[in-house]
Amino acid sequence: MRPTSPTTPMKRQPYKKLLLGWTLLLLGVAALLLKRWTLVLLGAAAVLLVPWMVVLGLTPPGSTEVRNWSLAWIGLDVLMAAGCATTALLGLRGDPRARLTASATAAVAVLDAWFDITTATSGSALLQALACGVAEGALAVACVFLAVGGHRSRAE
Repeated sequence: MRPTSPTTPMKRQPYKKLLLGWTLLLLGVAALLLKRWTLVLLGAAAVLLVPWMVVLGLTPPGSTEVRNWSLAWIGLDVLMAAGCATTALLGLRGDPRARLTASATAAVAVLDAWFDITTATSGSALLQALACGVAEGALAVACVFLAVGGHRSRAE
């Protein structure tokens, strides 16, 4: 590499390219900081939820009246069916977004199983809830398998 002398003119980058480079660098740094702060806030939320769970555990209501019970259960099943259908359609088309819908569907399946089991009365209702919970758990496992890369799309 030959050193430049004071009389050798230096090549200058066009102003637009230099501005674009700095803009992209600053956006990248901002995105990293935003991601980091988002993760810090999520960690803080996890810590703050612990005392809240203790309060909820120590102060249960004497009795609870639930309105629109059927609508709540049907709503979970509609979400689960929509998630299964969307994941299947996207997956069969080789769309990588199927991983996202599979993740969401797994979460809904676990949530549905949790509420089925924890709200069931003892006896045959609990046995039925446990059977449904096993099926929903299997669905959640299949969805997690798809979400973490068990399924290869046509593009891969």
